[in-house]
This record gives sequence, C-alpha cells and structure tokens, in this order.
Amino acid sequence: MNLLLKYLSSCWFLNNPSELVPPNSFMWKNVAFYLISGMIVEGLISDPADGTLEVLGRTTMAFGSVAILLLMEKKWGCFNQLYTSIFVCENFIMTLAVAAEALDYWLVLQHHIYREEIGIGIAVFLVVWYISIVSYIFRAFFSYPTSVSVIYAFGYFVMTYGIPMLLMDI
Repeated sequence: MNLLLKYLSSCWFLNNPSELVPPNSFMWKNVAFYLISGMIVEGLISDPADGTLEVLGRTTMAFGSVAILLLMEKKWGCFNQLYTSIFVCENFIMTLAVAAEALDYWLVLQHHIYREEIGIGIAVFLVVWYISIVSYIFRAFFSYPTSVSVIYAFGYFVMTYGIPMLLMDI
C-alpha cells in the first residue's frame, strides 16, 4: 500500500517516479487493473466487445510507445519503472472517469439541463491532467525540458488513445 501511495503522489506532482522500483506482482496487478477499468469505461461508452478490443489496442500501443521511447533514449532498464508510473496514474484517472460516468448517469436521471457541459468539462479536465501527469513522468525519467515533455506526453496520448479509437472506427 505504501508503494501505491508513493506512485499516486506522482499524480499530484509530489514524488519522483523514477526513484520508485516496483516488484513484479505490483506491476502485473497494475496492468490487470488498467485492463479491467479500461474495459468497464469503454464498455459503458460503446459496445463491450468493441471496448475490449480498444483497450487491448491501447495497452499494446502503450507498451510499444514506452518501449520505443526507452530504446531511443537508451534506457531500456527503466521499462518496468516507466510503464508502472504511467499506468498507476492512468488507473487513477480511469477511476475518476468511471466516477464521471456514474455522475453523468445520475444527471441524466435528474434531467439536468447542463449535463453535457458538465460531462465535457470533466472530460477536458481529466485529459489535461493526464497529459500533465505523463509530461511530469517523462521529465522525471529523461530530464526533458517542460515543452519537450508536454509534446511527448501529447504524442503518447494520441498513440495510446487516438490510434486505437481511430482503428475501431474504421
């Protein structure tokens, strides 16, 4: 639990994720949570089968993107640390997305007139926060300037969310 709290503090930019070394069991539990929570969110948004395929595509793209970045930077030994740092924070954001889905459902039941605006606002906030967290993690691991880490984080977001979503729409 202590290790999880240290990783979660990275979501608030309080801890250096490059200093954390996760055990294998923690890493695999993190991946399992990523897959399950992603399938729940995508299953609520679209068809559960399509959502499952999209989450598997996102996972593949996430591992591939992290691997390519680490190979380019010649820091392959940091693979487990980097993907665990990203996935823990992504799992946190995904948990908030599930809560946002529940809030949206409740707002629908209440016939709230600003339901769409609230949902869009929450979604934009979560995406910006997610890109900020990934940028922070990239800066911690690679000592990139802020602008470079934001560009890489945005690219990572497009690779892991945009491409699988695009492929599912084809």
